[in-house]
Amino acid sequence: QVQLVESGGALVQAGESLRLSCAASGVFSNINTMAWYRQAPGNLRELVATITTRGSTNYADSVQGRFTISRDNAKNTVYLQMNSLKPDDTAVYYCNLRDGFNGAFGQYWGQGTQVTVSS
Repeated sequence: QVQLVESGGALVQAGESLRLSCAASGVFSNINTMAWYRQAPGNLRELVATITTRGSTNYADSVQGRFTISRDNAKNTVYLQMNSLKPDDTAVYYCNLRDGFNGAFGQYWGQGTQVTVSS
């Protein structure tokens, strides 16, 4: 069983920065993709950023240039550095792990961490 535990959510003002962390534990392949998603009230869950085991990254257009995803494979931890935060970034942020190539062995979700950006 894989567990993902997020941390770092907070209430901040527009323009400030925040870093989220997600630690994965359990048994999973050393080939995997970790990602951050977010869901605002009344909206669908949307992809924010992904990072493969080799460090290849992908970002949603709305966060490109402001957010940076990174990972520490030795610690099985993924991070999301969020700069120049906007009120529109307010959401619950979820960590995701797709186990194996293209998630062949399944995917897992964290419980979410709240990020609130005030104007």
